[in-house]
Amino acid sequence: MAKLKHPLICLLSLLTLAVVSFAQGNDDLENRPEGPQNPRSRSPRHVSKSYAFTGPVGYVPSQIRHAYALDLISNQGTGQTIGIVVAYGSPTLQKDLDVFCQQFGIPTTAVQIIYGKTRPKTIDQGWALETSMDVQWAHAIAPKAKIIVSVAASPTISNLVAAVDNAVKAGAKIISMSWGANEFSTETSYETYFTRSGVSYFASSGDSGSTAGTSWPATSPNVTSVGGTSLYLDASGNLTADEVAWSGSGGGFSLYFNRPTYQNGWHTNAKRSYPDVSMVANPSTGAAVYNSTPYSGSAGWWQVGGTSLSCPITAATFALANEQRVAKSKATLSGFNSSLYKLAASTASGISQYPYFFYDVTVGNTGNFSATPLLDQTTGLGSPVNENIVPAISNL
Repeated sequence: MAKLKHPLICLLSLLTLAVVSFAQGNDDLENRPEGPQNPRSRSPRHVSKSYAFTGPVGYVPSQIRHAYALDLISNQGTGQTIGIVVAYGSPTLQKDLDVFCQQFGIPTTAVQIIYGKTRPKTIDQGWALETSMDVQWAHAIAPKAKIIVSVAASPTISNLVAAVDNAVKAGAKIISMSWGANEFSTETSYETYFTRSGVSYFASSGDSGSTAGTSWPATSPNVTSVGGTSLYLDASGNLTADEVAWSGSGGGFSLYFNRPTYQNGWHTNAKRSYPDVSMVANPSTGAAVYNSTPYSGSAGWWQVGGTSLSCPITAATFALANEQRVAKSKATLSGFNSSLYKLAASTASGISQYPYFFYDVTVGNTGNFSATPLLDQTTGLGSPVNENIVPAISNL
């Protein structure tokens, strides 16, 4: 039985937690029996230590924002809605976000939590940590965006895609999915969940390297697949060494999806290559997450990595591009992949603009694949040069 994987996871607010029981899921879909065609998901989440700390450990928002030039982008997500899709959720989600925000001087927000027709019957410590990470780091990157957490009753594919649809119905234009399953023969039948007009979808590429097999929904051509890197920073967020491919990041060629047109000219394989882009994921260069639902027997501050981290960071980054588009009276994008590959292939005065838009990660391997110049199956196009790519996308 294939299992999905979820990569992991504010001035102190008096705002109350907005909890909405959302009953727009499809009963037949949500209640589909678990089996080979309805596997369970896994979250690609890794902690650097097996216990929590009393204070922050790992990179903090100011370091990540500076490393990826997000501090050079003035807008912060106003008017945008990010949907975080998880299983089980976290009973301490709002409290944990408030602590995170207070620690780093970020204004907090009231998270909207929605459910399908079936609510979770249990608390899962791993998914609780995942949920806190996803929300805290999406908020750190786009602090003025609204966040909806769409909770699936369990991590089966049918429940999770129903939760994806619920997030879209609730108004999310950016969907972050820090989970995945080994590819399965009927996965193409779920593509309608990733083709809603004006909505963009992001998924973790996986956290067991490329030898573990290919991961859906990261392989979907309608989803921006996010891989992982090792990011080496000083206290101010300046690079102290080149960003390299993280060995645990997933990637490769899909078993069932053909090469999409936006990848024509980038590789010769008949199948869809993933990931598309990458950001920080190595738990050894991971990020600070506060979680008071006990994980491995302790609660507090964790240093967390995995493509569960890179996915919400990337999704929130491109929410900023959507905000700039709306400010220019343009529609939010129905997926970013075509735009990303178009910009990567662009020229100006006969000079390739690829290095203007992407940092080309050329060092590191994930087992079956090594980082190479241009597109590869370890980090995709590389890590986005956000001060250039965000406004460029808003102009397309």
